[in-house]
Formats: sequence, structure tokens, C-alpha cells
Amino acid sequence: MARPYGLLRAGFPYVKTLGMRRITNFPIDIALGKEDRIYVLCRQENAALIRKLNYADEDLESIGSWGTDEGQFQWPVALIADADENLFVSDEALNRITQFDKEGEVLGTWGEKGSLDGQFDRPAGMTFDLDGNILIVDSMNHRIQKFTTDGKFLGKWGSRGSGDGEFESPWGITVDELGDVYVADWGNDRVQKFNSGGEFMFAFGSSGDGDGQFNRPTDVAVDLDGDIYVADWGNNRVQLFNSEPRFVQKFLGEATLSQMARDYMMTNASPNRLRDMAKLEPQRALRRPKSVVISEDGRMYVTDTDSYRVQVYQKEVIPLDVTQIAPPMRSPTLHQE
Repeated sequence: MARPYGLLRAGFPYVKTLGMRRITNFPIDIALGKEDRIYVLCRQENAALIRKLNYADEDLESIGSWGTDEGQFQWPVALIADADENLFVSDEALNRITQFDKEGEVLGTWGEKGSLDGQFDRPAGMTFDLDGNILIVDSMNHRIQKFTTDGKFLGKWGSRGSGDGEFESPWGITVDELGDVYVADWGNDRVQKFNSGGEFMFAFGSSGDGDGQFNRPTDVAVDLDGDIYVADWGNNRVQLFNSEPRFVQKFLGEATLSQMARDYMMTNASPNRLRDMAKLEPQRALRRPKSVVISEDGRMYVTDTDSYRVQVYQKEVIPLDVTQIAPPMRSPTLHQE
């Protein structure tokens, strides 16, 4: 489906919160499945797992555990799911990729530490390309590598630096519906865009906390309208850009209690008293969001990592054709002279 000529941006309201402490401790990434299944990758010292939830915020089961054996994790970073809900997890401590089916059975493990083709030094973000292969951010080798889903090396690009097409400890990655690749260049405080062959197209962002600036961006996502979302980890926010890319808005957090948190607190008097005494405004804010995921229907999921939860927002736009929006104006403001 072609991208719309223009958009009437009606709003992007907060919808709900998923997860809670003890269930989704330090969520670092999300993968979406069918029938509103949501897979949440969680990690902390001596604990790591995938928590399976649904959109009603019910805790369905967990997959994996902390350790070094098959099907275990030491310090997982990214999680993706294919059309069959087979799950792939990168582990920067073990320098490997582990594949599970949706029930948690291990289907394969591959990868080893090194700098040769097919080896890793702290693998981070992952995404599928349009051919179903996996692009993996090889963070401390400052490059992107491409593999088949069973681990066969297919290619690479990138090197260490701050020039076009170079990286400094990159982290997140995504592919849009046209096949173009976007990389959150963590150490350079920018996002870079490449074509499907790894050729540099453009970069945007700089260090800072102003609109369009970043402080260690950890993830990037692109929706079917071409809008670009960046998890601005160090600034505790998510930023939205259009495809140009022009800054559109930022999300600072609007969290309410999740359903599972409400159920828990209704059986525990002490947390109710503590919340009654607390200042609630700071409780809404995002804290160190590491991942942003956009569903096909415009639902945005943000891992509110240091608050042990996921915040959900809903994009509201109306597609416009060329007859429904004026040509570009000389000044980018709603108020024209």
C-alpha cells in the first residue's frame, strides 16, 4: 500500500499501561504476535526472560531464564518475532542469537564472539528485511550484519566513526515497508538511514535535549505512513519525526496503573497507602525507555524500562490526497501571515 500524500494529524493519545514490577522487571524490548499477544523481553542482574502478555494485561507465561545453557540468557538486548511467532533474542553477553517457537521451545542457537564475518561483539538490535533475513546490529564491532534465520552469514556494512555510514556503538534497527534500513547510532546521537543494500541515504539528530536532538538513542521504528519514532533513552522520551525527517512531537509519559497492578494493589493494603501519599505527577513519566514498536494499526508500545512497564499510545491520523492539503508554505507554522 502506498504512503499517503499527506496526513491530518488528529492526535496521538495515551491508551493504557501494561505490566508491573515483579512481572515485567526492566523491560527492554517488545515483539508483537497475533491475537493481541505481546512478548516482553526483561533483564536485570541474575534474571532474564521473555514475558508473554495479552492486550488485556494478563500474564500468560514466561519463556527462557537466566543462565548460559541452551534457551537461557545472560544479558539479552533485542527481541523480534516472525509471521509464525518464532522468537529471536540477541544476547550481548553470550554473543549469540537464540530462536524459540511461541511456546518457548528452543529451535536453534548461533553466534560466537569475534570480529570476523558472522561473529559478534555485543549483538544488539535486530529486524527482518523484506526477504525474511535478519539484520543484526553488531554493536561493538560498529557494523550491521545480515543472516538467514538459521544463522548463515550473508553480508555486512559499516565501520567505526562519525562520518556518513559509520557508527559508534549502534543499538536499534528497523526496516520500513519499502525496504530501507534505519539505525539508532547510539554513540553518535543520531539516526542513519540506508537503502536495502546498505548505501547511506541520510542522517538526522545531534547531541542535546532539544527537539530533534538525542542523548543516546536506543531504538527506532517506522510506521506505514513513513513516520519515524526514536527511543531517546538518555532524555527519557520518545520523539516522532515525519519521513523528511522533520520533528513532529515528543512523548514524555502519561502512565496510569496497569490492570495487573490494580489487581495486585486491591489485595495489598500497604502499597495503596504508599500511593495515596505519593506525588503522582512524576509517576506518569517515561524513565529510560529502551524500545519503541509500532503496530500496523498505529498502536505505539514503549518499554518504560526503569518503571517496569509498557506504555501504549494510539496514532490518530486521516490520510490526505493532493487535493486535500495545500502546497508547502514558506514558514513551518500553523500561523501564516
